[in-house]
Amino acid sequence: MENTQKPVRREDKVWLKTYQALDMDYDIQLPADNTSLIDMFEKSFAKYSDKTAFTCMGVSLTFQEVDLYSRLVAAYLQSLGLKKGDKVAVMMPNILQQPVTVMGILRAGLTLVNVNPLYTTKELAHQLSDSDAKALFVLENFAKTYQDIGHNVVEHVIITAMGDMMGTLKGFMVNTVVRHIKKLVPDYKVAGSIRFKDALAEVNSSNYKRPSHIGIHDIAVLQYTGGTTGVAKGAMLTHKNLLANLIQSNSFLGSMFDELEHSGEQAIIMTALPLYHIFSFTVCFLFGIHRGCVNLLVPNPRDLDSLIKAYEAHPPAFFPAVNTLFNALANNERFASLNHSKLKASMGGGMAVLGPTAEKWQKVTGNAIIQGYGLSETSPVATAVPFACGEFTGNIGIPIPMTDVAILDDNGDELPLGERGEISVRGPQVMAGYWKRDDATSEVMTDDGFFRTGDIGIMDEDGYVTIVDRKKDMILVSGFNVYPNEVEEAIAAYPKILECGVIGVPDEKSGEVPKVYVVKSDPNLTKEEVLAFAKESLTNYKRPRYVEFIDELPKSNVGKILRKDLRQLNDGQSK
Repeated sequence: MENTQKPVRREDKVWLKTYQALDMDYDIQLPADNTSLIDMFEKSFAKYSDKTAFTCMGVSLTFQEVDLYSRLVAAYLQSLGLKKGDKVAVMMPNILQQPVTVMGILRAGLTLVNVNPLYTTKELAHQLSDSDAKALFVLENFAKTYQDIGHNVVEHVIITAMGDMMGTLKGFMVNTVVRHIKKLVPDYKVAGSIRFKDALAEVNSSNYKRPSHIGIHDIAVLQYTGGTTGVAKGAMLTHKNLLANLIQSNSFLGSMFDELEHSGEQAIIMTALPLYHIFSFTVCFLFGIHRGCVNLLVPNPRDLDSLIKAYEAHPPAFFPAVNTLFNALANNERFASLNHSKLKASMGGGMAVLGPTAEKWQKVTGNAIIQGYGLSETSPVATAVPFACGEFTGNIGIPIPMTDVAILDDNGDELPLGERGEISVRGPQVMAGYWKRDDATSEVMTDDGFFRTGDIGIMDEDGYVTIVDRKKDMILVSGFNVYPNEVEEAIAAYPKILECGVIGVPDEKSGEVPKVYVVKSDPNLTKEEVLAFAKESLTNYKRPRYVEFIDELPKSNVGKILRKDLRQLNDGQSK
């Protein structure tokens, strides 16, 4: 007999009161069935023709130039006989060729596979093989990674050099420095490959045939998960998923861009996070094209000097980043001395933004960090703090328009407001499933269309969600749940600490206890000071029992602290 007392899944939509209070619309017009990303690109090319679309290392491309070059990429791919459904991989950092190539792939009616250029040979081989990629565009710095696979996984390899779109003189100089002075290009030999410039020279833009058979439900991108929870899987993101997320995101951020547009000023987006990552791909690249912004491309965000130089030369209006990057900049004297008056919005995503980081960032820039939340599987934005709030809230905001969020227990039942459970998302931005992995898809999707994120959170009476951690990172201390983010937030507030990471380690008495890895900002910091400060800030069972100093925390290429690497480090020390 059916249990009629089973809780409904937020049919009350408690977040609507927040929408009403902020005079925002929850019900918005989603993309029509007869449209695609190709239509969005073409409208922007026409509307913003003479405006700058991308700037990188002092070289800019207008929307008109991007239109031309992406047509050439599309025409070349069509000349190879590639057809709808074929996958094309792109393995590049944030350089001008990256967005041009991505748009060319999509304009040809093909499916994009975003590839992290820092992948190992094994990781690259898996992704190319798993995705059934037919072609690969790769920066020559990483061509040896492909060569070392030992056989041609794809039919066509197009190799570009750093300076290929920087003009003859500057391009030559940049390539000379990269190859011969910095020696960043290992020797490689990929049989049958073609140079990027030669490929484009083989065709004319008039050879391009706009595909008429691409619909909103077709797969635009295979976005591979980071693999931190197992083997990397390809999230199938449709044209509808990505277009819907653009429209949804615009409802939260659009007012800022509207004001700049009305004043005649073109907004600059600081694109420091890599474009192969879904956060940057949608919120910087696609959103920037959609709104006619300049994407200020930073090839290597770890090179703070170059990033700060770009920021100073082209002050951004919008800066999406992760906590570690905000923290590094906020503690940099040169960055603090810059003029930040152009900066209108700073958006944190990818990981929790810690209170001390947000406080320091606001002190330095005068700008509050608003948090958003999402995953590769949600294109990515699922919740966000409305821009209208204008302050750091410490939470990940409310469900964005046309999106439902439910907090579920392990049985898939919804929990009452204020209780911790798995954040689950339903909306037009949720993926079509995992590529070739029906089993994995069924594990994360509920019967009524909610995607179970694997993240633990709580929702308050106004619909605001606070993320407390990933399920697998939770520490169990004598039966009590300890969430590493909470411990990190407390300890990171100590002035002598630059950043920290917390894991659970085995303990005979308690099962597990927290251990904190600390990067010092003051070399005189002692373990006793850290433990004493933790005692002031945390209840007994949440306090770290072990402190270890470390020169640098292991992080993913987008700046997430890799707790799995900290666990491996601890395991190695305990053997």
